[in-house]
Amino acid sequence: MRAECRTDVRTSLPLDFATACSPHHRLSFTQGLIIGQLSVMLILGAFIKFFIFGDPPSPDVTASIRAAERRARSLAHKHSLPSLDVPKQRQSQGQMLGRKKSSVLRNQPALTTDSILRKTYYNVDGHQPESLDWFNVLVAQTIAQFRSDAQHDDAILDSLTKALNGTTRPDFIDDIRITELSLGEDFPIFSNCRVIPVNEDGLSVGNGFKFDAATVAREGSRLQARMDVDLSDVLTLALETKLLLNYPKKHSALLPIALSVSVVRFSGTLSVSFIPSNPSQSTPTMMTFSFLDDYRLDFSIRSLLGSRSRLQDVPKIAQLVESRLHRWFDERAVEPRFQEIALPSLWPRKKNTRGPDDTMTEMVGSIGRAKGKELGRELRDEARRRDVTTDEEIMDAAPTLKHRRPHIATGEDDLPMPGSLAGVQMGR
Repeated sequence: MRAECRTDVRTSLPLDFATACSPHHRLSFTQGLIIGQLSVMLILGAFIKFFIFGDPPSPDVTASIRAAERRARSLAHKHSLPSLDVPKQRQSQGQMLGRKKSSVLRNQPALTTDSILRKTYYNVDGHQPESLDWFNVLVAQTIAQFRSDAQHDDAILDSLTKALNGTTRPDFIDDIRITELSLGEDFPIFSNCRVIPVNEDGLSVGNGFKFDAATVAREGSRLQARMDVDLSDVLTLALETKLLLNYPKKHSALLPIALSVSVVRFSGTLSVSFIPSNPSQSTPTMMTFSFLDDYRLDFSIRSLLGSRSRLQDVPKIAQLVESRLHRWFDERAVEPRFQEIALPSLWPRKKNTRGPDDTMTEMVGSIGRAKGKELGRELRDEARRRDVTTDEEIMDAAPTLKHRRPHIATGEDDLPMPGSLAGVQMGR
């Protein structure tokens, strides 16, 4: 046997062919194939069990982990700010020195945070937080009107559809169709409002110590209102789409997906402040708002995969969607990021004036010209009829000389004399 193997090797047979001819190596190849298939099946089974059907962590644990990450990010941002304060102060001083003052306007005293608090009788250290009950009523009316308009107009539905099917949608996702949209029934509750001075970067001045006017004036701070927000409602957005497999050819396979995302609870701290206008840079007054990093946002996510054999409520899909939504909110409205809104001019203007006389003008202007003329004609006829009716009632109730008719004579001798009273006959 050994001689035959040597002969085979010497007859210039390929080494791999000669190796594969031996029963020992043939058994090793079969074992390797079996072991490879088993390993692939084990990896696939572990992926399905732990990645798709694995139990997600509890909401409290997830919320605490996200809060710790946001807190670490905020602290890192605060530690990096002191090195940037000096250039900002130098830049602001240079702008003040290069600005030319008017000789007509009376010089006003410098408007500081301390003077505003003193003239409005607001004590930062001792003022009690406000309940904001009146503000909750105004916000509730605004939201109720928004929901009522959404029922009669599909503007919000069209806007969401365009946003979901925008240019950023990847090519492996089919058109997204909204199947359910619920704007909720309850309203957010604002409470515990307090006003604190903050610096230009939005950090509180004093760091919890007693309010110092000198420190506030030196750091060039502004006032900021902070209030607690709590919303317990169900805001739902449900949609359907398909995952497309475009290899080896386009639309080779597809996987239907139905997803429903509901916001069930939100609680946090809202901060609102105003940035004064800068005439030198032609910037209007800005209102900024953001949420502190201690907020809590809970979702309820339902999913459905497949058309016949369906997978319902896959935990990993819920985790991915929830993580993406939290990241989207953090990148837009959580400190140190904030939203900035330009405020219009509050100076009274004629074009912004509204009153009783403008209601009919707006109503006539909103319809066509022919209908407007017809409506004006009907209003004039109605006013004329009312005037005639009033005159007849006055004549019947208290006739006067002006409304009496002259006596109609029956003969030639009965003609009234000039200057005589109507209805009075002269004796013969």
